[in-house]
Amino acid sequence: MPFSPEPPYSHGQAPRTAVLYCNLGTPDAPTPKAVRRYLKEFLSDHRVVEIPRLLWLLILHGIILRFRPAKSAAKYASIWTPEGSPLKLWTEKQSKLLQGWLGQRNHAVKVRYAMRYGSTSIASQLDALKAEGVTRVLVVPAYPQYSGTTTASVFDAVYAWAARTRALPELRFVNHYHDDAGYIGALASSVQRHWKEHGRPDQLVMSFHGVPARTLTLGDPYHCECMKTARLLANKLNLTKEHYKVTFQSRLGRAKWLEPYTEPTLIALGRAGVKRVDVICPGFTSDCLETLEEISMEARAAFLLAGGKTFHYITCLNDDPEWITALCNLSEQHMGGWNTQDEPDAAAMATSRIAALGMGAKQ
Repeated sequence: MPFSPEPPYSHGQAPRTAVLYCNLGTPDAPTPKAVRRYLKEFLSDHRVVEIPRLLWLLILHGIILRFRPAKSAAKYASIWTPEGSPLKLWTEKQSKLLQGWLGQRNHAVKVRYAMRYGSTSIASQLDALKAEGVTRVLVVPAYPQYSGTTTASVFDAVYAWAARTRALPELRFVNHYHDDAGYIGALASSVQRHWKEHGRPDQLVMSFHGVPARTLTLGDPYHCECMKTARLLANKLNLTKEHYKVTFQSRLGRAKWLEPYTEPTLIALGRAGVKRVDVICPGFTSDCLETLEEISMEARAAFLLAGGKTFHYITCLNDDPEWITALCNLSEQHMGGWNTQDEPDAAAMATSRIAALGMGAKQ
């Protein structure tokens, strides 16, 4: 693979730091054409679908990409805003707020957001940061719980960019923060604010994105990290095991995924006479299709149809100040050892070195 063209090396280049905040991605528009393009990239990732490549490509191109885009486009249209995709809007806002938070702490750090699939791509943002003179990059996935299907795929995209880059910046990665005190605290505060306004439910359902069940036996820590997040959040809220459930949503295909599944659980609760449930999605840091349509619309309808009386969806952390503070703390922790508080430009450093050499000659 040939290296991408780069300008000549700049002697005396000052170290500059950036945080690249990476989310999953979204179609550019709620249309079948845009959704098909997005799904093609997403579902072609071997991290996302681990079945024999040739067989999967036949299924993907012969069945899924023929019929799914129109159906998915209608779902995206139901949550689309005049400004665009909720996931992209929240991710962009989080990155801007993180830039501000770090700036208030005197960190001269650039913060950019990128999407694993669709625009704006991880490679394009790394190219842009490198062109701006960035020499150190902290990659922060928007996924608190590590999974090979998500976190590792972000890292794959960074490594693929690195494979065609001659002069690499120093790279660091945040693997997970499922048990981070700030993240757990922000989740608990969001629930407590909701309960202060609306009262407490009969059941709190914590719904995480699902993955194939076999990933657990193959060494993926995702299930365990979801369960730890749920346990820590329940402890923070002083909930007993009888008052909350952990479920998994967004199943794809007929294979067994992590159980229990979210919608069947809600249907069972409704049929059992549970009057009110509140649902929170701790694994999503930004509201998106899976929370706004799958949970707040589809799951709500299923619970009410099964006999439930009241359904509340507790929104994602989004631009919650406590969450941005936690994200800032997390970034600071992983940038440890990098002097980000006073990074002089290259000209200033060169002048300083010349002055030092001159003083040495006089001595």
